[in-house]
Amino acid sequence: MTDRELLELAAKAAGIELKWHHSHKDAYARRNGEYWAVWNPLRDDGDALRLAVSLCLVVDCSRPSAGEPYKQHAIWRDELCDTATLTRRAIVRVAAEIGRGMT
Repeated sequence: MTDRELLELAAKAAGIELKWHHSHKDAYARRNGEYWAVWNPLRDDGDALRLAVSLCLVVDCSRPSAGEPYKQHAIWRDELCDTATLTRRAIVRVAAEIGRGMT
């Protein structure tokens, strides 16, 4: 699944309306008719935390992985992925799975 697909499903789970910037890297989000703002919880800690809170997710950063080892949805930290990046991606992936279940 692409990052764009992850973000679209995560936004759906959180009730966020998205429109994409021409660069296709940044989405603009609006919730409850509020103003449009850049939204990318894969890159922004604040967006990721607000997404986790809106979905009542519990985030446990005590291990260097997210998900079960050797399973499809596991995310493992390595030298290319720091803890903050791993945590943001785990939040978005869980939110995307919730959004996928809403279709």
